[in-house]
Amino acid sequence: MTVGAPPNSATCPVCLGFPGTLPVLNREAVALAMRLALAVGATVHEDSRFARKNYFYPDLPKGYQISQYDRPFATGGGIEIDTPSGPKKIRLVRIHIEEDAGRLLHENPFDDVPPSLSLVDWNRAGVPLVEIVSEPDLRAPEEAAAYLTELRRLLRYTGASDADMEKGNLRCDANVSVRPTEDAPYGTRAEIKNLNSIRFVAKALEYEVGRQADLLSRGERIVQETRLWDVARGRTVLMRSKEEAHDYRYFPEPDLGALVVDRAWIEETARSLPELPRARRSRLISQYGISPGDAETLVSARELADYFEEVARSAPARAAAAWVTGEVLRWMRERKVSPEDALSFPVSPERLTGLLAILEAGKISASSAKEVFAVMLDSSGDAAAIVEERGLGRISDASALDVVVSDVVRENPSQVALYRSGKTQTFAWFVGQVMKRTGGRADPLSVREALTRALA
Repeated sequence: MTVGAPPNSATCPVCLGFPGTLPVLNREAVALAMRLALAVGATVHEDSRFARKNYFYPDLPKGYQISQYDRPFATGGGIEIDTPSGPKKIRLVRIHIEEDAGRLLHENPFDDVPPSLSLVDWNRAGVPLVEIVSEPDLRAPEEAAAYLTELRRLLRYTGASDADMEKGNLRCDANVSVRPTEDAPYGTRAEIKNLNSIRFVAKALEYEVGRQADLLSRGERIVQETRLWDVARGRTVLMRSKEEAHDYRYFPEPDLGALVVDRAWIEETARSLPELPRARRSRLISQYGISPGDAETLVSARELADYFEEVARSAPARAAAAWVTGEVLRWMRERKVSPEDALSFPVSPERLTGLLAILEAGKISASSAKEVFAVMLDSSGDAAAIVEERGLGRISDASALDVVVSDVVRENPSQVALYRSGKTQTFAWFVGQVMKRTGGRADPLSVREALTRALA
């Protein structure tokens, strides 16, 4: 693994381009690329070819990048997103396999290196990746954020990548152009490189659209260039002029033959794909009757949806959805636990089902259920045992409630007078006082019956 390793400690003669070394294609990288391509409905080509993309940059030790050009691994397909006006499909041009470059550090952390110098870490040079190219179908920064969110979810569902942008496992290069009307020709584009969070993508696009519109309004022209997002200043800055394909002098990679995948492998991979997030969201809504909002939250991670379905097999689905999207996710957020780790959550689906069964049967109150849940997070006991041990069960005994109600009525004569004079809305106030004195454990129906007797 190169992520987190000390700079330049995870390199090899091949990825550093030492003389005499030859590249070898990674079969697992092809398998993962195929899973993603099939998930987005792309056509996986049984014969694709590699090319050398030639350019000089400090993060590219060989002076060229092994990529695919005129015969990519997969073409077509699309990713559907939700917009205020409804679902929208973002068409894909291609998915091609290539090798990664190194990483340039422009803000170096070393005291003995002048801040004016940039450093290069070649750990990830030569690591296989896929580049996903979309058609120019995105019309707003919010759509770009939704597209990336859906893509990241697909990558995780299919197991193609953990798509952790902070670690560089998912990066975004965004091309931006503006035009006066929807049917006008596309304007000159600028590319924003290596955006490493969905939030920064939206901010960078918003700024860049404004920058280009402002230039055009002043009668200036847009220059085709590559820019970077400056987080500190909240603006894009020039990186270099933008190259065209002919500038890279593509030619067939002589050290790698054709990438040939047979139809049987493609069909086997297609059968192995899990239910994809948007399809699963629709099924959760129809099968369990939960709200679209809860379904969207649950399918944000495959493991979180699995956890919910385990609970919903034996507990009321809506209650299960409310607890998983509420208490379970709240605990995860507070402890910075990823929803992808839901199946290792301290309260197993079986134990949560037990808690919900007691709650739905009216044996404990909602507040008591949360107290029991908090205990379950730090122990292995089941809900019923914790309720018994801590005396958290509902108080429904009529004689016990009559004592509490009698005290509340005796101590509040003015409220009693209001109620008996016809201000019957004060009844809810009395219910609240009794619930408060019983720590929320009193059975609401029994409380109402006891108050009706006392206030008659």
